[in-house]
Amino acid sequence: MTMISSDVIRGYNDLIILSLLREQPSYGYDISRQIRTISEERYIIKETTLYSAINRLEKQGFIESYFAHGEFGRVRTYYRITAAGRTYYREKCREWDLTKSVINQFIRES
Repeated sequence: MTMISSDVIRGYNDLIILSLLREQPSYGYDISRQIRTISEERYIIKETTLYSAINRLEKQGFIESYFAHGEFGRVRTYYRITAAGRTYYREKCREWDLTKSVINQFIRES
């Protein structure tokens, strides 16, 4: 199975994370697990890459963190998307659509 290069997808980690947080708040390990599962293990985000993106998104006000009890009573840091994050998510979706249309103009399978 072919894996997606982290260089190719790097600019869209924010979009992926925000997409997952639109559904429900989550914690770091679970976000990583969801990415692996949804991509059918074609993209596995590195822990340092994930937390770098999370920290950047939080500093920009697109997500916020809070503490809550998880499984077995463990306190975890959860993340949820903010209103600004939802706006940013929509902008990144439009950017992705434009990116796909431009790249598709150059892709030939022959």
